[in-house]
Parts: sequence; structure tokens; C-alpha cells
Amino acid sequence: MNTELFIARRLFSSKDQTQRMSRRIVRLAVAGISLGMVVMILAVGIVTGFQREIEEKVNGFAAHLQVVNYDSNLSYQTESINQDQPFLEELKAMPEVKHVQQFITKPGMIRTEDAIQGMVLKGIGTDFDWNFFDHNQVAGSRLVLDSLRTNQVWISEQISNLLQLGLGDSFRMYFLNENERTPRIRQFEVGGIYRTGLEEFDEMFMLIDIRHLQSLNSWAEDEISGYEVFVNDLDEVDELEYEVRNLILANLADEDTLLRVINIKRKFPHIFDWLNLLDMNVWIILVLMVLVAGFNMVSGLLVIILERTQMIGILKSLGAANVNVRKIFLYFSAFLIGEGLLWGNVLGLMLGLLQHYFEIIHLDPTSYYVDTVPVNISILHLLLLNIGALGITIFMLLGPSYFVSRIAPEKTIRFD
Repeated sequence: MNTELFIARRLFSSKDQTQRMSRRIVRLAVAGISLGMVVMILAVGIVTGFQREIEEKVNGFAAHLQVVNYDSNLSYQTESINQDQPFLEELKAMPEVKHVQQFITKPGMIRTEDAIQGMVLKGIGTDFDWNFFDHNQVAGSRLVLDSLRTNQVWISEQISNLLQLGLGDSFRMYFLNENERTPRIRQFEVGGIYRTGLEEFDEMFMLIDIRHLQSLNSWAEDEISGYEVFVNDLDEVDELEYEVRNLILANLADEDTLLRVINIKRKFPHIFDWLNLLDMNVWIILVLMVLVAGFNMVSGLLVIILERTQMIGILKSLGAANVNVRKIFLYFSAFLIGEGLLWGNVLGLMLGLLQHYFEIIHLDPTSYYVDTVPVNISILHLLLLNIGALGITIFMLLGPSYFVSRIAPEKTIRFD
């Protein structure tokens, strides 16, 4: 039988009223650990949830990877490639790849009676994944991309309010190609309205039948700007970028158009660098909370040792070594930390799930890009937080536990 563990368990369950000061300090230490755990769970959940929401919105517009003509620059006026690529089927079969779709982008200008607004038209085909825009749909329905070319387009709620364009309204757009002095004019109809909260993208992108842009660019039916590649895990996008590049080079013939792969992180570095900075904030919060909880337990342990000097003297007089007595108090501290972590997990999960499902706290989307505070509850994060908090706090208690070696039995045992 583990004697140290048995004694520690008896101390933990003891209701001894003569140790009122230590019990009070212990309760405060446990409450401090619980509060720290709540803060850590919410901090990690909110920051990771916020990062996931923003990443999904950016990827919804531009995908994780884009395969385009090597001569295309960072503008939205692109050079064409042939949609029949020899590597396409092998690319779609990659286990890391979630979806592949063709696209065309082209800048244009909306002109109404009262306003002018520059836009980027994104041409989509029958292989377009509507899940992202279905989730952010405000009004309208999907574009019908059948045998007949549709004049309906999707615009953002921001552009709808700015230009006073509602569902079913018609408007004109002007396009200018190279070597053309006269702009081309097309009339479209609002078939859908979306809102993502990302102003930078909402005020820029419009969804349109890809065949309109092929006609405006004087391209053939098999010419497109490129392919968008969606992956299952954003953390794998850098490694997959090299795999896709090697796949393209392996299937490249001498007469084929040279292609390149664009990584979403390098296309919009300001957004992803900003999201990465949030990780630093989380680490600062985690370190502060663990240190506060650790110092609370250190003070609590010292008080408990001082109030249990007589017990320590008796144990030593019975032959217990210093290391055995230290183990008793470390086990006892582990029980207290575990109790604090338990209540902290319960309260933290309860608050996080309430916000996740009922969206109690709202935000200004123009400033935060989201309507409500997003919370991402991950079992892995919870396990790491609990294991890390328990391990670091116990480690901080190793030093104060040596205090028991200074307690001499002959000076602590009293006969009443």
C-alpha cells in the first residue's frame, strides 16, 4: 500500500475544524486555480475560434492554394490556362485535398445613377463549392449554371447597401481589356446577397457565371484563370504546396503553359501574420494564469506545513524519511489542484458552450469580422491545458516541500 498517498487522501477528506486558517487558505488556492482554468479555457477557445472563423472566410474567397499561369501577377486580371490539365485527376485524388474547382477573376466597375464602385468578378462553374456562401447567405438563391448563361450575380450586403441594389435589381458594369480603348458594357441582375463580415473582401468580390468572363476576355470555352485547391487542414498547406508544384512539374510537357502555385498565406500575409500574433497573447495569458495558480498553491502549502508541524514530527519520530513526508504534502497538493482544475473545467466548458450555441456576446463585424464571439472547444486543447497546469504547478511546489526537512521531531511533538 502507498502509505504517503493514503495519508494525503485522509488529509484531503479531513474536516478537522482546528485547522481553520489552512482550510480557508486552501479553499482560496483551489478557487484561484479554478478561476485561472476558466480564463485559460476561454482564452484558448476564443482565440482559436476567432482564428478558425477568419481563416475559413479568407479561404472561402480565395482557397488554400491556387494553380495559375506563371505569367499572372498578383492583380486580378489574369492570363489564361487550359482547363484540361494532365495532373488534374491525380491532384483531386490526393488525400489532403478536399475540393478542386476552376475560376476566373476580372476587375470591373459598377455604375449606377448615384455611385461608381470598382469590383472583382469571380467567375464560377458547375464544380463550384457553395458551402461557404450558403453559410453566409443573406438573400437569394444559388446561381443556376446550366446550359444557358445566367445574368444573375451575387454581391455582398455591404455593396447592396452602398449602391442601393436589392434582390432582382439590374445594373451595368464596365470592363476594359488591354489594347481596347472602348470599355465593354454588360448588364447583370442581383440574384443573391451574402455577408461574411470581412470588409476587405465583401466590398471587392462578386460571384458570376464563368462564361461571362470568358466572353469578356475573348477566351475560348476551355480557358480559365486557374484552379482553386481546398485542403482538409490548413496546417498542411505549406507541405502540400510543394507536393502540388512537384506534381505539376512531373506532368509538364515542353509545349504546355508554365504554371505556378500560390499559397493563401503568401497571398494575404497581413491577415495570417495578424492571426499568428494572437497566439502570443494566448501564451501570455496562459503563463500568467499558471504562475498565479502556482503561487497560490505555494502559499497554501507553506501554511499547511506550518499548521501540520506536529504531524510531521510524529511521522519522523516513527521513522518516516523527509522524502516520504514531502510526498504526502505533494500528493495532498495534487488532490487540491485536481479539485480546482475539475471545477475550472466545468465552469469554463459551461460558459464556452453557452456562447457557442446561444451566441450571447455579440461583436461589431466591421471591427472584429465576426458577429459574435466565436468559441472553439477542442478535447486536445483541454487535455494539454490540464496536464500542463497540473505538471507546472506541482513542479513549483517541489521547492517549498523541502521545508519539511527543517522540522525537527523533538521540537514539534508536544504532550498535552
